[in-house]
Amino acid sequence: MIQSTLHTPKNPLASFAPAAALSRGVSVIVPTFREAPNIPRLVERLAAVRESRRLDLDVWFMDDASGDGSREAVEALALPWVRLVERDGPRGLSPAVLEGMRSSAGGTLVVMDADLSHPPETIPDLLEALNAGADMAFGSRYVAGGSTQEGWGLHRKVNSVVATLLARPLTRLRDPMSGFFALRRSLLDGAAQLDPIGYKIGLELVVKSGAGRVVEVPIRFANRHAGSSKLTPVQQLKYVEHLRRLYCFRFGFRFGAGAARAAANPVVVVAPKFRTAEGPSGPSPTR
Repeated sequence: MIQSTLHTPKNPLASFAPAAALSRGVSVIVPTFREAPNIPRLVERLAAVRESRRLDLDVWFMDDASGDGSREAVEALALPWVRLVERDGPRGLSPAVLEGMRSSAGGTLVVMDADLSHPPETIPDLLEALNAGADMAFGSRYVAGGSTQEGWGLHRKVNSVVATLLARPLTRLRDPMSGFFALRRSLLDGAAQLDPIGYKIGLELVVKSGAGRVVEVPIRFANRHAGSSKLTPVQQLKYVEHLRRLYCFRFGFRFGAGAARAAANPVVVVAPKFRTAEGPSGPSPTR
């Protein structure tokens, strides 16, 4: 049984939206492990988005017993819409995200990393895509208007390309590795049994939730602000095992038929100008 400790700062004057409205709002889930230096800056940027767009938004840091001052960093902010849960259960990004989704109250869920690689300023675009009828919306580096900050080494680029190609039979997303996405809680509630391992919870949800319309919103993927990457060879091996599970779930012993169904899922790009990708032979998104 998972035991968690919830830390909620107590400064009611700092709340922008009434607490009673949070259940109808947006919950941002941020898995953390030794990300204390990044927390204040991330919350600062989320607060700016929250206020400028008048969003009913709360933040859940799901912490895997970092012991690095993450709890103290959240307490020092003294914002009632920012919470930190110290988890005592299965470690890992995906279990942390799932626990955060189930613990939070927002009718809309956003998942993002703590290291500032995902731009909080794009959250309104993800929400706009959902309001326009999408089942899920992903922040993408690989659609028109998306990019990656300079500084990636060859090894990291090759890893990203190979991981993306391995996931291609499961989804038509151009950036299935993205950990920055939004969905309605109802999609989560209707998903098949979720049992991800590793760090690609978004891919798990795309495959198992029955999402028919997934969109990609262009983002600029930034380099880590502070701290060190948590991507290790062990995590990469877990990704391969995760793919094996998803292939078995999607295709079973009828790979060809399953692949056809997967390729038929539409993917659109939300941008100033875009076209809808209708299927394998449909038009590609353009600016």
